[in-house]
Formats: sequence, structure tokens, C-alpha cells
Amino acid sequence: MAAAQLTTDTLAERHRPTLDRALETIRSRAYWSPHPEHPKAYGENGSLSAADGLAAYQALLDGRFELDQPGTDGWTGGEISPYGPVLGVEYPHADIDVLLPAMRAGMTAWREAGPETRALVCTEILARISARTHEFAHAVMHTSGQAFMMAFQAGGPHAQDRGLEAVAYAYAEQTRTPAGPAAWSKPQGKKDPLELTKQFTPVARGIALMIGCNTFPTWNGYPGLFASLATGNPVLVKPHPRAVLPLALTVRVAREVLAEAGFDPNLVALAVERPGEGIAKTLAVRPEIKIIDYTGSTAFGDWLEENARQAQVYTEKAGVNTVVVDSTDDYKGMLSNLAFSLSLYSGQMCTTPQNLLIPRDGITTDAGPKSYDEVTADLAAAVGGLLGDDARANALLGALVNPDVKARLEAAAGLGEVALESREVANPDFPGAVVRTPVIVKLDGNKPEAQAAYFSECFGPVSFAVRVDSTGDALELLRRTIREKGAMTVGAYTTSPDVERDVEEVCLDESAQLSLNLTGGVFVNQTAAFSDFHGSGGNPAANAALCDAAFVANRFRVVEVRRPS
Repeated sequence: MAAAQLTTDTLAERHRPTLDRALETIRSRAYWSPHPEHPKAYGENGSLSAADGLAAYQALLDGRFELDQPGTDGWTGGEISPYGPVLGVEYPHADIDVLLPAMRAGMTAWREAGPETRALVCTEILARISARTHEFAHAVMHTSGQAFMMAFQAGGPHAQDRGLEAVAYAYAEQTRTPAGPAAWSKPQGKKDPLELTKQFTPVARGIALMIGCNTFPTWNGYPGLFASLATGNPVLVKPHPRAVLPLALTVRVAREVLAEAGFDPNLVALAVERPGEGIAKTLAVRPEIKIIDYTGSTAFGDWLEENARQAQVYTEKAGVNTVVVDSTDDYKGMLSNLAFSLSLYSGQMCTTPQNLLIPRDGITTDAGPKSYDEVTADLAAAVGGLLGDDARANALLGALVNPDVKARLEAAAGLGEVALESREVANPDFPGAVVRTPVIVKLDGNKPEAQAAYFSECFGPVSFAVRVDSTGDALELLRRTIREKGAMTVGAYTTSPDVERDVEEVCLDESAQLSLNLTGGVFVNQTAAFSDFHGSGGNPAANAALCDAAFVANRFRVVEVRRPS
């Protein structure tokens, strides 16, 4: 073990108050974040300013990303920004047969450090990432296609919050059982009691594999990464080949902090694949891999669950998110809220609404009765108004992350009557960016060809206004959709206590997270760390929630040692 530059006392002084506040907040579910959301909050106390962050990002381009990890047998890369530029970054390619044994070498010292020290080291990693949020924002923007402000917030403070949340849950679960020594004495009547001293140690499962996604490499990656590391497991980070840089930066920071704290930096390592290599499947079934975290397609998530039998597998896959529109006492607010939700990041979020279930006979509102056609037309107008200015549109939409999203968008227009046509938006700063506004398609819920469309996930800026016979039919369709296809989010608008109760009952039965009557600045496709659960783990969209006790508790086991007193 290397000589520590970061002592336990130093780490505790810096971060124990933050850890305590995180532990308090996961119990209270109140709002809290130690990571500033506003770009102007950075630039002092060691954090990078906007200009310094951009310069740091630019310095990474067109060069080799050195990590000094074992088993490097070559270099690979190939990221192209959804905004057009080629990143030109080359990353070390790992010989897995060399890297995996090296990752295990530091496990004993990491285990012996105990839950508190592990949590404090993880918090230091997050603090250093936070100080470089401007740099990370550009890395996220140019690998995911998120607009800068979203990349800054979702890829920066919000992702860091999710990582810290996982650390807090990991600490809470590991310390639920006292370490000991615990005195155990069993009376034996006239005989002397049976007496033992017992020690309890959280023991890691083994190497964890975190398989990153293209759209939210840090936000979706940090919960699993930090949950595994905080519970004593080495973590091998396998980024999506189009979104390597944000996670490579993360690995570099983690390795630096581990070394400074006196631990083996190989507890965190990077595995980047060569074009077409497809190493995720190979890694997933290696006997050394004991935990897998994955965000992405249902097909590969199902494959992992079925084939990686030696590992505890946590997946976030795909679902069909639904909004039931029954009635509202704030028609304008409902339209505005939905328009923003459909537009944000071009609908490239696992939480974006896809199906809007609207009764055939219309709805009641504070602006009077509105027919199905009126609701659909007014929603289309709201989206069109929101995105009518190209500068605002670019700031909300970002860029399409890959050609498959563009193809789905173009095909959707042929599935039914188009209520809102998608239009191309020029980005003057990045002429190579593919930017498109959402399409809204009207479908009759009773027609088989329509059902084939709205009953499948159409990832991207595509929404279906589904005409249903009644709110009751909408609820039955909602239940079926969650049960068979899964949902990360459900929304509903109603002024009826009975309908509200019925929607809630469906979501409780089918384990789906519900947002009711959102008309202000909170949106169905956004969740807050420490308070909101991202997914439930109870329907086909995901087998885990970010983040809860179940997400961390099975990453370690408690091993007991008994001795006669």
C-alpha cells in the first residue's frame, strides 16, 4: 500500500459533515445538494472557472489519455461529438487477463479500511470531480449531445449528487450491523454461560463492472460505480464507445485520490473497446466479475440478466412512459409543463413521456371543455411556441445522439396523423449538429396498427397522442403498458379525487413512479437525488432503483468471526 498523503483525519475533517448531511437527507427526503448548479459558482477555492474548464477540456483533445494502469496493450478511441467535431482522444486498451488480477490486489487493504474510510475517500473523489465540473460539462456535452447547460447540471452536480447518495446508502447498510466486538452470553442454568465474542465485517463480492451509456454517462454511471466502490469492490468502468471521455476523466480522478489516500489505484480501472470489439459481453461472463451495473437497451439488459449468472446484475433498460390526461384546473400550465418535458434533450431520456392518453370525448379544464383534437393541437402549439426561437430550441434540444434516433423520428411521421411536424434547427456554433424538434403523432388507441406503434418504445423526440374511449380505458392501458413494457415514469392530470386514487392504485400495483398534476417548474422526466427514486426496480423497465437500500445491500456480505470469550 502506498504512503498516504490524505490521512483519515484529513478526510474526516473535510467530508464527515457532508456524509452526515447525506445520511440525514436520505432519511428526511428533503431537498439538499452540496454541488452548486450554477456555472458562476465555480472558479474559486480550487474549482475551475468556465474559461479554465473549457481550456482543460480542449487540452484533452487530439491526444493520448494516460492512465498508467496495468495491462495496456495498445491505444483506441474514435469518439465523434454529436455536434460534429472529432474528439481525437486515444485511450489505453487493456489486456483483461493482466488488468483483472491487478484490480484484485488492493482489495484486502480496501476492506480493512472499513466503511467510513471508504465513504470518505469516495466523497473526496466526488469533491474533486465537482471542482472540475466545467471540464466535465464539455466532455458530457460532446459525447452525449446534451446542450451545454444540461450537460453542466445533469452531467455535473446532479450526477455527483447521485454518486454521493449511493455512498450514503452504502455506508448506512454496511454499518447497520455493528462491527463489534460484540459480547454474546447464553445462560445455561446452573452451568456457566456460553460466552463468545463476535466480530462482523462487510466483505465485498469482487470486481464490479460498470457498463456506461451514451446519453448520460455520469448521471447513470455514478450510482453503480460509487455504490460498488464504497462497499469494498474494485470497479472496472467500461464506457459506451461514443461516450468514453467523461468516464475516463472519472477513472483518472478516482485513481489519483485512491493513491493519495494510500490505497491501490487499480481499485478503479478503465476498459475501452476497439471499434467493433464488443467487450461488454466478454467481460460480463468473466468469473472475476461479481457485480454488473448497466443502463441501455432492453435486449442487452435481458442478455446480461440471463447470462451473467456469476454476477449480481443491476439493469436500467427501456420502458414506455405514459401520461394520463383526464382533467386539469390549470390547462395552460399543463400544456407548458408537458411541452418542456417532451422537448428536453430531444426526448433522449429514459424518463421522457411517450404516450399521452386522452379521452375521445375530451377533458374538462379551467378554460372550459377541450376536445381530443383541441388538446392535441394546443399541446402542439405549446411545443412549437417553446421551440420557435432557434437559440432557445438549441439550448433545450441539444443534438440527436446517433443516427438511429433520427431514423426513428423520421419514421414516426408515417405512423399516423401528424399533429406537430418535426423541423430542423440550425446550430450556428456547431454546423454539424443534427438538431430536430419533436414530432407528435395522433393515434387511435383501438386500432391494431396504432397499438403496434404506441406499445413499443420509440426513444427520441417522438410522442403519441393516443385517443382512448374513456379515462377508465386509459387506466387499463396504463396498467397493461407498465406490466408488459415497463415505465420509468408515469404522469397524470386530473381534478377528480377518484381518478387520482385510481391512477395511484395502478402505479402502486405495478411499481411505477408517479407524478400528479405537474404544472410548474418540476417535470415528470427529472428526479432529485436524496429524495426521488429513479425507477422502482419493480417493473420491466429496470430491476433496480437509483438509489435505495436494495441497490447497495447485495454488493457486500457480512462475514462473522466468533471466538470464545
